[in-house]
Amino acid sequence: MLYLVATPIGNLKDISLRAIEILNEVDMIVCEDTRVSLKLLSHYGISKPLLPYHDHNANHIRPRILSFLGDGKNIAYITDGGMPLISDPGFKLILACQRKNYPYTVIPGPSAPLMALCLSGLSPDRFFFCGFLPPKSAARKAVLETIKSIQATLLFFESPKRLLPFLKDAQEVLGDREGAICREMTKLFEDVQKGALSKLKEYYETYPPRGEIVVVVEGASSSSSFSEKDLETYLKKALETYSLKEAVNLVATAMGLSKREIYQRALQLKSERKSLS
Repeated sequence: MLYLVATPIGNLKDISLRAIEILNEVDMIVCEDTRVSLKLLSHYGISKPLLPYHDHNANHIRPRILSFLGDGKNIAYITDGGMPLISDPGFKLILACQRKNYPYTVIPGPSAPLMALCLSGLSPDRFFFCGFLPPKSAARKAVLETIKSIQATLLFFESPKRLLPFLKDAQEVLGDREGAICREMTKLFEDVQKGALSKLKEYYETYPPRGEIVVVVEGASSSSSFSEKDLETYLKKALETYSLKEAVNLVATAMGLSKREIYQRALQLKSERKSLS
């Protein structure tokens, strides 16, 4: 059995009794960074074999994990903090388990995006998690263009070094919406700054940010409307960055249209592009 175990995002006390029980019982713990995980495990007196699994070695390590599961081993999968699979390579591991019919389950717990959503004071009724956007401005703006009409609160992961460029691009593409910057959540210096994107940019120009960051941004107004030109523009930009399937899913969600409709338009655009080349 594979257990996806949520772990604290800062404060080590934010772990469930069930998570501790599972980590004590499994044969092996697959983790993102052994150094980070050892701090948590040592704190609770848990000693198990650790197997690193991250973006750089996932394709190589995944078959080993599947082999252990095939031998009847119980394995816990944890990240450096929060819910597994959120912006980490665990998703492909789950797909592999499904193909092999290996059982798995989730041991729920802390989640940085959900905590930031609650701290932000922005509407929690509907939200759209965007993860990390591309590091380069042009690619980042292209993605922002595809999601700017989503009528739901937007959640992003961002690094301290890229926060100011992100806020600049977000204001330019999304407009001067209300936002919140949630830093170091559950830790000693937890901090939440809320205001218009322009004001947040001014604040962090004066006070450079540190620590782990989740950015929360107000969703589009319900008065937003789409034209055929809007659809074509968003779809072209999405296709420049993503695969056909990913672009269709992103634009369909953003514009509230059917995937079938977007897919047909995307095929038409690709055909037109080929005929011009």
